Amino acid sequence: MDSIQIEYCFQMDEAQSNRYLVTLAADSLTTVDAPPADLPPWTVLRVNQCPNCPLDPSVASHCPAAVNMVRLVAHFDQLLSYDKTLVSVTTEERKVFAHTTVQRGICSLMGLLMATSRCPRTAFFKPMARFHLPFATTEETIWRATSTYLLAQYFIHGQYGRADLTFDGLSNIYGEIQIVNKAFARRLRAACRQDSMVNAIILLDMFAKSMPTANEDSLAEIRKLFTPYLRSDENA
Repeated sequence: MDSIQIEYCFQMDEAQSNRYLVTLAADSLTTVDAPPADLPPWTVLRVNQCPNCPLDPSVASHCPAAVNMVRLVAHFDQLLSYDKTLVSVTTEERKVFAHTTVQRGICSLMGLLMATSRCPRTAFFKPMARFHLPFATTEETIWRATSTYLLAQYFIHGQYGRADLTFDGLSNIYGEIQIVNKAFARRLRAACRQDSMVNAIILLDMFAKSMPTANEDSLAEIRKLFTPYLRSDENA
């Protein structure tokens, strides 16, 4: 398999629907869709560049995440954030439906596009993008993020003989993402006429803000799910 395709369809009514196809390279998990020939000014790296951006404007002319978002803005900027819609998300494995708001649907799609851009700060989310879960709840996001992080630590341990089991590294990743989301919201305000895109990034940022605290508070509740493992260890 050379590529992975994920299609979002926003059905507003019987006459209006908006389709958006995301194609990822199977090896790198980056989007392979060609960007527009004439990129808008709000995608220039120096414009509202994230304070924690490791890219050099003299080398990288445009923000990778912004470039990945140009087509999305063109598709959905005319929609209002609280408009009701039926969103279907189609992958090779399944099709998911949700009656929701435009901003919630765009939030899910935006998270996928940011993770699969060439932004160094969002690269950590590529494994989660490979197993994309549309409209994930806070609890599901906590489960997926912590599980992904621990699996990454397993591979790190195998290669380097060290691993972080404290989730400090995960909290740091989400702390950096909060900075990215805040700066990216400024980019979108310069690009959009309606509020759906900006509200979507704000909603995405709410998930990022919840993660450091959620790691501590919610894992205690999740712990009971692992009772069979804990009892097995006690009896070893």
